Amino acid sequence: MTRPRRRALRAAGAGAAALLALSACSSSSDSGSSAAGSDASDRLTGEVTVFAAASLEESFTTLGKEFEKQHPGTKVTFSFGGSDSLAASITGGAPADVFAAASPRTMAIVTDAGDASGTPTTFVRNQLEIATLPGNPERISSLEDLTESGLKVVLCDESVPCGAAAQKALDASRLKLTPVSYEQDVKSALTKVELKEADAALVYKTDVRAAGDKVEGVDFPESADAVNDYPIALLRDAPNAEAGKAFIDLVKSAEGQKVLTAAGFLAP
Repeated sequence: MTRPRRRALRAAGAGAAALLALSACSSSSDSGSSAAGSDASDRLTGEVTVFAAASLEESFTTLGKEFEKQHPGTKVTFSFGGSDSLAASITGGAPADVFAAASPRTMAIVTDAGDASGTPTTFVRNQLEIATLPGNPERISSLEDLTESGLKVVLCDESVPCGAAAQKALDASRLKLTPVSYEQDVKSALTKVELKEADAALVYKTDVRAAGDKVEGVDFPESADAVNDYPIALLRDAPNAEAGKAFIDLVKSAEGQKVLTAAGFLAP
């Protein structure tokens, strides 16, 4: 065999060896990246504290259990209540990782104070409905019916999102309503009807659905003018920021949205 021929064979062999080495290196790198991603997911541990609007209680409790299942070693702790009260707690220094509010206005309390990390995103929307006693004995069929004399109606306080939405619907209809009580969150307003302490309450559709046969829901067209956007955000001083981000990702994922829409929330 001639020298040029031998040199060509050596060069081809070297090229093949280099190609194999590069391929092996790439394969190893891809495997390492995949493992690293898996490890990153497995690294999530500890408590995740979520402050969320009362109307999210059923859905978020379900998602919290799913999160703990996906990330063994984590525990999701919730504080549900009126969004304004939760926002005040956060700006007052209460430790939390995530805030999910029932309106942009209440989220703004947190963002304006510089207590949010990044820009909040809307993850669902919610619409009002009239909750009546089972069987609707007062035959309530419209928002105007709630103004009838002798009817005991409960509203959320206007400082909380469900109350602000109710007032917006009433203003749009040019109706005035004097409730028997103003409640600090939507669950408290609904409970008044469940306990038969009120004939009706203006609450969210999601809460009527969650109550099952304890109440009956009545739709009214004016509710379309008072739909609330629900924003969610990671908090600036989150004690467990990595896990907090992961919980937000779950809420916004297809899986999370399926749980939320099944509860009656509207897509953002």
